[in-house]
Amino acid sequence: MRRSLIRRLAGDVRGVSAVEFALIAPVMILFYAGLVDLSQAYMALKRTNHVAATAADLASQSLSLTSVDVDNIFQAGPHIMAPFASPDLEQRISSVTRVSSTTYKIDWSRSSKSTGALANDLALADAKVPANMLDNGESVLIAEAAYTYKSPFQAFLPEFRFQRRALLEPRRTAVITCTTC
Repeated sequence: MRRSLIRRLAGDVRGVSAVEFALIAPVMILFYAGLVDLSQAYMALKRTNHVAATAADLASQSLSLTSVDVDNIFQAGPHIMAPFASPDLEQRISSVTRVSSTTYKIDWSRSSKSTGALANDLALADAKVPANMLDNGESVLIAEAAYTYKSPFQAFLPEFRFQRRALLEPRRTAVITCTTC
C-alpha cells in the first residue's frame, strides 16, 4: 500500500504551478523592487542636473546679484526636486573670471547650506573651467547641485550621492558681481 501511495503522488502534477510560483515569486518581487528603486534614483539624478542648470540660467540673466537674489535662486531647487526630500539638496553658485591665459580668480561664491560638501566657497582648484571657454576678462557662472538619494530599501541598497554642475557665461555683461556674497 505504501508503494502505491508513492507512485500515485509521484505522478500527480496538480500542484506544480503553485510550487513554481512559490519559488519564482520572491525573486521576481525583488527584481521589480530593484528596478523601481533604480528608476527613482535615476529620476533624482536627472532632477539634480536640472537644479544646477536652472540655477545657472537664472543667475546668468542678471547684471549684478546680491546674497538675497542668490538665496531666491536657491529656492527653486527644492521645487524642482519634488517629490524628493529637499533637506538632502545642496546648492552653490560661484563666479570665476579669467585673468590671463593661465590664471583664473574666484569673484564670489555662495552656498545654500552652512554644512555639507558644497558649504564652503568654491576653491580655484575645483573650478575646472575649460581652457578655451573664456577670453581674458570674461567670467563664467558655475552652479552646482548635490543630492543624496536615500533608497526606501536602505537595508539592502546604499545611499547614492549625485553632484552635478552647470557652467554658463553671463548673458548681459562680462562679469556678474555679487555685492553681498
